Amino acid sequence: MSVSNFLGLLGGLALFLYGMQMMGGGLEAAAGNRMRGILEKLTSNRFLGLAVGAGITAVIQSSSATTVMAVGFVNSGMLKLQQAVWVIMGANVGTTITGQLIALDVGMYAPLFAFIGVALIVFTKGTRPRHWGQVVAGLGILFIGMEMMSGAMMPLRDSPAFIELMTNFKNPIIGIFAGMIFTAVIQSSSASVGILQALAMSGLIGLPNAVFVLFGQNIGTCITALLASIGASRNAKRTTVIHMMFNLFGTVFFTCVCVFTPFVSVVESWTPNNAAAQIANMHTLFNVVTTLMLLPFGTYMTRIARMILPETEAEKSVGFHLKYLNDFELSSEMSFGSSAITASGITRELQRMGVMVRANVEQAFAAVMKIDVTSLEKIEEREEYIDFLNKEILKYISRFLAGNAGANPEETAKFTGFFRICANLERIGDHAMNIAGYTRLLHKNRIDFSAYAKGEIREMQKICVETMNEIMRTEQSPEDVLSFVTESEKKIDEMTERFRGHQMDRMSSGVCSGEACVLYSEMLTDFERIGDHFLNIGEAVSQFDIQ
Repeated sequence: MSVSNFLGLLGGLALFLYGMQMMGGGLEAAAGNRMRGILEKLTSNRFLGLAVGAGITAVIQSSSATTVMAVGFVNSGMLKLQQAVWVIMGANVGTTITGQLIALDVGMYAPLFAFIGVALIVFTKGTRPRHWGQVVAGLGILFIGMEMMSGAMMPLRDSPAFIELMTNFKNPIIGIFAGMIFTAVIQSSSASVGILQALAMSGLIGLPNAVFVLFGQNIGTCITALLASIGASRNAKRTTVIHMMFNLFGTVFFTCVCVFTPFVSVVESWTPNNAAAQIANMHTLFNVVTTLMLLPFGTYMTRIARMILPETEAEKSVGFHLKYLNDFELSSEMSFGSSAITASGITRELQRMGVMVRANVEQAFAAVMKIDVTSLEKIEEREEYIDFLNKEILKYISRFLAGNAGANPEETAKFTGFFRICANLERIGDHAMNIAGYTRLLHKNRIDFSAYAKGEIREMQKICVETMNEIMRTEQSPEDVLSFVTESEKKIDEMTERFRGHQMDRMSSGVCSGEACVLYSEMLTDFERIGDHFLNIGEAVSQFDIQ
């Protein structure tokens, strides 16, 4: 191969890979939020899960991305392991679309696609038309790259060394390993299948030799999900095991079929003059047939994955920890689904934090009313956990925003809102600790509040718990949350003013001692500040839907 042909091959490969990335990026920007919403609302229905996995993969042109997204959603609690099985199966079906597109001989129209796409990007002002222009331009660039690769590899037909290399792929084991390693390196089965089709279009490899490489490519695509599961929960790792099981089963089954039957010749006969279509058809058959065979056994695959990776003692949380967030989610900048995965994990961590804050607020008021110093140890321990979650969640949000500086304004607003919610929850926890701390002073100085004051403390406790419950109700719309919290904050301000008046009356009548008055006044200040933080949370929630 001459230098010019080698450079043409590299240039064609670069355009092909860039075209795929451009298509996926454009579709993610144009319709990503809608598709993420579909996946988030996925039910346990296997056919719906299959359709969603296939649809998203067909759109973003990458089964690896869909599988990584499924791993992330399982890790963050958005999907159950059983639901992820159907998504993975669908992803394997959806990934065949790229090969079928390449098999359509539309190379002559590639420059037209590229021109239309670039025209939309350059000459339109709206964001959405530009995104769709990116999709069309990416498709054109992809086909231009295919044509360049195919043309550059033509001279290799006369190279004895290369012909001998291609002939070695007749050996199933060599072919499978070659496909597996190559796909693992470039981390895209769609791209590796496309390159295999380019070799076939150049006359360098026929289906009998290519078929085993093709099967190995399906195994190689599991590497991306395997890497993504490092550092994730054990359930997320089980998702990658299921993905690997699917492709291993399909490879073993189809290898046996191709070795012991004339199946390859049958597939060749469907499109005798189109080598790229032969590979695309075999790829489609591999994934569709394997899916149909394994679809009834999805539940058993889940059980096998649990047997391979059984629950360990380490899974049972010990000490302070983040339950729904892992570093692997920050490994790529705004890859498809990464925002949804991270947002879901942060939301669930904030809900955990909210549960702890609510418990501390409720128990702090109870401790004061009963002068129960024995409950303070538990409150203090929980406050340490709240501080830990605040620190780790804020650190996580900061890292996400810093690593995704190009995120759209809606995404940035959402994560900024998360930041505000987390900080205000932590401040509510601090005020709960202040209130709990008054219990020690009451106990040490043998002070007790009057029955009137305890009745008012009970009212404070009630409205604080009710407001926390309303904030944490996932079925509430952001507007309803803001409306309720705004009204609660007004009530808290009114109650604070009214209770201060009652306090002065009790002091005048001698019902309340001076020391008790000081403590009660401090408590009212904490109560009023809690109301302010409720309002801050409501305003942050109203800017986006964290449910």
